[in-house]
Amino acid sequence: MTLILGIETSCDETAAAVIEDGHKIRSNVVASQIELHRQYGGVFPEMASRQHVIALTPVIEQAMKEAGARWEDLAAIAVTHGPGLAGSLLVGVNMAKGLAYGRGLPLIGVNHIEAHVATNWLDVATPGASIPPFPLLALIVSGGHTELVLMHDYGRYERLGSTIDDAAGEAFDKVARLLGLDYPGGPAIQRAAEGGDANRFEFPRARVEGRYDLSFSGLKTAVLRQVQKYDPSLERPADRLPGAEAAQAKPKLPPQLVADMAAGFQKALVGALIEKTCLAVQDFAVNGVLLAGGVGANRALREALAASLKVPLRMPPVRLATDNATGVGVVGYWRWQRGQFSGWDLDVLPRLKLGE
Repeated sequence: MTLILGIETSCDETAAAVIEDGHKIRSNVVASQIELHRQYGGVFPEMASRQHVIALTPVIEQAMKEAGARWEDLAAIAVTHGPGLAGSLLVGVNMAKGLAYGRGLPLIGVNHIEAHVATNWLDVATPGASIPPFPLLALIVSGGHTELVLMHDYGRYERLGSTIDDAAGEAFDKVARLLGLDYPGGPAIQRAAEGGDANRFEFPRARVEGRYDLSFSGLKTAVLRQVQKYDPSLERPADRLPGAEAAQAKPKLPPQLVADMAAGFQKALVGALIEKTCLAVQDFAVNGVLLAGGVGANRALREALAASLKVPLRMPPVRLATDNATGVGVVGYWRWQRGQFSGWDLDVLPRLKLGE
């Protein structure tokens, strides 16, 4: 039995998890900062890092307690060191270094995006479905990343395409703000769209040069133009306003109109993701598709993928799609098996790319 402690502080969730043998969750503890940042309409980086300092020790202690693990039971400590907010990453990396050094344990730096992909190896991912053999296609959709990646083996990735502007999660947040919905935008738009007519507004899907690339800025602008038709007083689009000012700049739109726009936007964004994913599946003859990232919690996307793909689909449960430390522990286990440890000079890399 091999236990890995994973630590995650890349953005606004303080998390720790203990993973057994790379697939079993012994504990998973997350301290959310959503309520703290909601008043600003987005993550306030300095406040996020300070909150990590406050929350991280209790979160780790709780994770160890719930796992029934002693420090001497651990094989290694894994920690997210990028990509993400520099200040937030520093809190987690410094904590992991101190714990690893003090306990005489190997230290393993983990890519945050790879950790999202790795949640598909947990026992709770798509119960009853086995993990297809490599190669696999990973659709990564989160707040700051939207990518299609060919996974050849553990830790071997080939990037096929990505968004050339806003990531899917950013588009959700910005459009939610335009429609006067709460932060975070993904869940807010999903709730609003449930009562909307997705066919009332035919929002565009961008055509880009890269065969597997995506673009969501035009879709966001199309929503903006519709909002301004109904509320000309909105001279400065809310998604361009800073901080708390943006959070309070809500347009005056009828509830049904908001629902219809939310549904139309969600349909267009999900449709673009499905189109590119199916294209890559066709071109590369992969054995399965992995869904990863916070936007992977979106019900419309999950249902559309399941209905559209002709290969097995592997998805983490909704509760593990957003930021947590379980995937960090899984990747830590892969690296531990291969003896791929980090040195004490491990640093944060806010722009770290998958596979680096």
